Order: sequence, then structure tokens, then C-alpha cells
Amino acid sequence: MSDKLIDRLPAPEIAGAIIPWFTPANRPTADRLEETSGLIEALGCELAFLRPEHVRQVNSAQLISGGILNRLAEDLEAANCTLVVIDGALTPVQQRNLEKKLGVKVIDRTGLILEIFGLRARTKEGRLQVELARLLYERSRLVRTWTHLERQRGGGGFLSGPGESQLEADRRMLDDKIVRLKAELDDVRRTRAVQRAGRQRTGKPVIALVGYTNAGKSTLFNRLTGADVFAKDMPFATLDPTIRRLDLPTLGEAALIDTVGFITDLPTHLIDSFQATLEEAMQADLLVHVRDRSSPADMEQAEDVLRVLGRLEQETGLPLPPMIEAWNKADLLPTERAEVLAIAAQNQEGYPAVLLSAVTGQGVDDLLAAIERGLLLSAAEVRVVLKPEHGRARAWLHRNGEVLTEEMQDNGATLIRVRLKSDRLGQFRAEFPDIETDLAD
Repeated sequence: MSDKLIDRLPAPEIAGAIIPWFTPANRPTADRLEETSGLIEALGCELAFLRPEHVRQVNSAQLISGGILNRLAEDLEAANCTLVVIDGALTPVQQRNLEKKLGVKVIDRTGLILEIFGLRARTKEGRLQVELARLLYERSRLVRTWTHLERQRGGGGFLSGPGESQLEADRRMLDDKIVRLKAELDDVRRTRAVQRAGRQRTGKPVIALVGYTNAGKSTLFNRLTGADVFAKDMPFATLDPTIRRLDLPTLGEAALIDTVGFITDLPTHLIDSFQATLEEAMQADLLVHVRDRSSPADMEQAEDVLRVLGRLEQETGLPLPPMIEAWNKADLLPTERAEVLAIAAQNQEGYPAVLLSAVTGQGVDDLLAAIERGLLLSAAEVRVVLKPEHGRARAWLHRNGEVLTEEMQDNGATLIRVRLKSDRLGQFRAEFPDIETDLAD
């Protein structure tokens, strides 16, 4: 790149950031500070400073005041900042008052994540979802504050009132856009339903990766499928959901979905807007919860993911699919810690777990085996008697189920005990109607 071209590139915005906290219970940890720093850098900004601020008394007009506000203003001026990030929730009034007081643009946590999502969206669906989330957020920012936005009174008599205000016109315009975007996303949902029905007709199982942002989902997705999805050590490196073929050791072909990452205090607007995409995960045959076991905040991040999944379960009315856990980033763990976690994974209560590294490939074969076991959790054990001429049926059972035992009978037939999912059992009966199948006791 030439020096002249470099000169023409716009300089990145310089951001200053604070994380307000109110009680010892929500005091930011070092991991939270690192997460906020990563979010700001993911936006392409140069971070001048970031610090937690203990707010003892909330100012309803500005959230912060007194010495905290004065020090923030001095630091912004000293670093020539053009942006302030308040990593918390701001009301519309607080955001506007802070902008007036500080003289620079102010965004809160929701606005920060929306800005990043706007940069990351690549597909038409992704752009629609981000635009809807942005409009829902902006609509909540419209507040009745400036009386000068009202038009002059029209007509005569005591019944005449103020004309339509600019505020009402803006709200109506946003409402019209929101209705249009929701209609377009409904079309996306219908298209996804058709595609999902097509996958179900083929009998191919669907596995969805879920997890906290930056847990390594996309790296694991690439490792499992041989895809080339963008994966980088930053929050929300990928946004648009991707579906690729996954070859399982015994069950054969399956579909693997890489979903958007979750995060602490995931904005309500985003969950609402991305519901069409997240329904793909809710209707999968199996969820793989990817966890970063090298992170000090691993347990809290796992709870955030389960909280979002629980909300989706309530809002969609869909039951949560069976789930297993992929304990990722084993390569970043000290040897002693990795050994302890490997034993813990084998004795894990609740969701089955596998310790692995998506970067090195360690434990990936164990994960594939765990995926197959997870897919067969809801399967029924079936007894099938096959005659010597039923070689094709025998191969079908090995390819689509988990064959438990094979016993040769005196008459030359073979008694097979096999675990099959209900849809696969229906396919077997339809394809081989002359072969009897009995559910095992």
C-alpha cells in the first residue's frame, strides 16, 4: 500500500471507556475488562483508557456525576477521544445529557454491540436482523423532550391541538420500517422452515454449535467440517449462521450449524431480531455447547449461554434439544489443569463433556463419538431378524443406527439389536416393509 493511500485512509476513532458498578456483587473482573477492551477493538477503535468506576449514587439525569464525570471529561480531552463507551445500560436521557456535557459521542453496551454487528453482517439475512435490532434500539431512544419539535397549532377553536410533532413522525417512520423488516424476516423464517423440512426428509441429523462469543466455535466448526469460516480471536468474529456437511464415524452424513456467539447482558433487541436464526439451534437434533475452559470466567459465561437458551425455549415454545459440552482450548491449559479437567469430563454430571483443542485437533475424535452418542440418546432399541439375503438392510442399519449386538440363529438368520431414532426407524420400515422390527423391552 502506498504512502498516499495510507494518508487518505480515515484515522480510527479514539475511545475512552468506563464500566460503572454499583455493588460488590457486580464489580467488574479482569476478564470483564478484557472483554470490553476486545469489543471496542472489534469496532476498529483505538482504546485510550478503560477503567471500572464505582457509582455510589446513581444520577438519574447522567448516571454518573461529580468527581467521576469530571475525571472522565479531563481524560477524554487529554487523549483527544472522539467516542465514550459506557459499558452498562444508559437511558435515552442519560445518553443525551452525557453527550452534551462531554462534547463527544456516547454509546452504551447495547449500542456498542449493535455497531459491531453492523460491521460483521455479510448475508442479506444478517443485515436484515442487524437493521431490525438497530431500529428497535433507536425507537427506544426517541423521547418526548424538545417542545420545539411540535408544529404550530392548526385550525381554530378550543378543540384544536398541536399538529403532529417531529417526534411522532420519526416514530411512525421507524414503525413502518420495523413492520417491513419483520415481514422480510418472516420470509426468511419460512425459507428456513422449508430447508429444515428438506433436511428432515433426508433423515440427516442436525447439530448446532452454541456458546459464548470467542469460545472457539468457528475454529471448531472449521476443524470438524473442513470449512473456511472466518475465525479470529475477537468477539463476534462471525455473525451470519453457516451450515456445512459433517461426516460422523458411524452415522454418516449430518449437518453442522455455527451460530452467533452469546455474551453477558446480550441486548434484548438482538435476541428478538435473531430469533429466526436462533430457532435453527432450537430445532437441531443436538446442541454442542462450546466452552472456553482456559477463561477464568468460564462458569459465568456458561450460565449466560444457558440463560439465553432458556429464554429462547420460553419464547419459541420449542423444547431445548439434547446437549453435550465441548471443553475447548485445552492447548492453553497448564498440564496439571488439563489432566484434572480430562478426568472431570469423564465423570461429568448433567451434560456429557469432552476436553479438546479446536486448534490442535486434540480430543476431536472423542467429540465426534460423543456427538453420535448424544444423537442416539432419544433412540429406541429395536430387534431385527435378517435373513442371508438381507445384506442391504444390514448395511443400512450399520449406517443409520448404533448396532449393539449381532447373533447368528440356527436357521441362518441374524438377530440384530440396534438403537435407532424414531424417524430412522420409520424410514427403515418404509424401505424394508417385509422385515419385521420389534421394540426391545
